[in-house]
Amino acid sequence: MTPPRRRRVLSRLLAVLLLGVLGFVVFRDVRGAAPAAPAVVTGVIGSEKLAFFADERVREVLRAEGLEVRADPAGSRQIATAVDLGAYDFAFPSSSPAADKLLATHPGVRTYAPFSSPMAVATFAPIVDLLTEAGVVAPGGTTFDVSRYLELAATGTRWDTLPGNTAFPARKDVLLSTTAPCQSNSAAMYLGIASYVANADAVVAGPAATAAVLPAVQPLFRDQGYLPPTTEVLFEDYLSAGMGRVPMALVYEAQYLAEALSSDPVLPPDARLLYPSPTIFSRHTLVPLTPAGERVGELLTSDPRLATLAAEHGFRPTDPRPFAAAFRDRGLPDPPALVDVVEPPSFDTLEGMLTQLGCGP
Repeated sequence: MTPPRRRRVLSRLLAVLLLGVLGFVVFRDVRGAAPAAPAVVTGVIGSEKLAFFADERVREVLRAEGLEVRADPAGSRQIATAVDLGAYDFAFPSSSPAADKLLATHPGVRTYAPFSSPMAVATFAPIVDLLTEAGVVAPGGTTFDVSRYLELAATGTRWDTLPGNTAFPARKDVLLSTTAPCQSNSAAMYLGIASYVANADAVVAGPAATAAVLPAVQPLFRDQGYLPPTTEVLFEDYLSAGMGRVPMALVYEAQYLAEALSSDPVLPPDARLLYPSPTIFSRHTLVPLTPAGERVGELLTSDPRLATLAAEHGFRPTDPRPFAAAFRDRGLPDPPALVDVVEPPSFDTLEGMLTQLGCGP
């Protein structure tokens, strides 16, 4: 092959190669560059939020923002005192006292409280009628009078001794079923409610007040017998075992409402929800441990898509509109606006009461 001909062949090969490169660039630009894999973010959370983080719709929103969130469940008390947080980007306990304890070791961190859930009593229509006759529930209302309930509990009143009781003549004490206070945040919030009432309607603070209320609150847990470790277990018992085993259970409002809002609810036809008076709002508070964890907190607080999904899981977002829309869209009545709400004791005071109840560190 002569040199001129060789040069022509090489020129044509170079032209074909250049066209191939240009074609690839154009094709890539038209299709868009391959998206980067989402960053994996790890968190330790209160177990009642597992269903929310496992919801594929929630995961899709977070992935669209470049995050793949992996969450491990733990009790709020364990998150604040026992969990090794070095492996996590954020901690998300179910109460502000636990979050405050975390802040003691992570000062200066901004916390996020994207949603909350008041404590509530899951029960049944026949039980509501009996509680109404006993003065615990106002006729036709949804308020559970904690002071009147404590009076019944203090005297060891049994269901079968309530006047005119033919609907539930069980030979056991009139007691709210709860979780184990040493493990579960919902039981700690119940401790906060009961101790407030036992302390003459004042938040318990300090060792002296703790010692004064202990005789009134200790039997509320001790006399139940076995206590399940989580509200998930307790609520499943309420749904599956029914009134015979769990006539009334202290749960998060979100658990009951999430079931009511689901596409295939399994609430019994006579299921009812009451609200303790006073009650405590369990404020789910995210404490970021890394910049990636902070990004999760920002999204949960500011993204309207996540607020809507939180409402569908029964939580009350900071913005009340998605919560109201979730019930309106399904033709369900709005849950009541609660006014008799008190604050829980500080983490240290709660720890003092839990220690007196036999909970170790």
